[in-house]
Amino acid sequence: MAENVRELRPKLPDSEKLTVNFGFVDLGHIDLMVRDGFYANRADFIRTAVRNQIERQGEAVRQSVSRKQLRLGLSYYSKQTLEAARDSGTPIHIQVLGLASIAPDVTPELARAAIAAVEVLGAFQASPAVKAALADRIT
Repeated sequence: MAENVRELRPKLPDSEKLTVNFGFVDLGHIDLMVRDGFYANRADFIRTAVRNQIERQGEAVRQSVSRKQLRLGLSYYSKQTLEAARDSGTPIHIQVLGLASIAPDVTPELARAAIAAVEVLGAFQASPAVKAALADRIT
């Protein structure tokens, strides 16, 4: 039966690794809170701290997202979507806060013909060839 299953689009990762350097005193404070059971581990502490800061600045963030007309969350651009944009003569302006992903079957030529600009606050996933073709359009 597995040979009858067709993946419509590849599963995308739901997170991205980020490296952060901390001073020794700050790291000691984090380790103390982990040891005392406030957090499961260092990563749990950092994720919680980031979410709290985003929540604290929530209204300013919402206003900025609205003002800049950013799409929030996951935006997936299929080959068919980009072909339609190219064929209609209306290039796409990708503006995303979250994850923007271009289908793996999109060629660099199609990407250049269909995408006018890319602004992603978060992560941008595309083949290396597509990223190279759009390099002058990515801000």
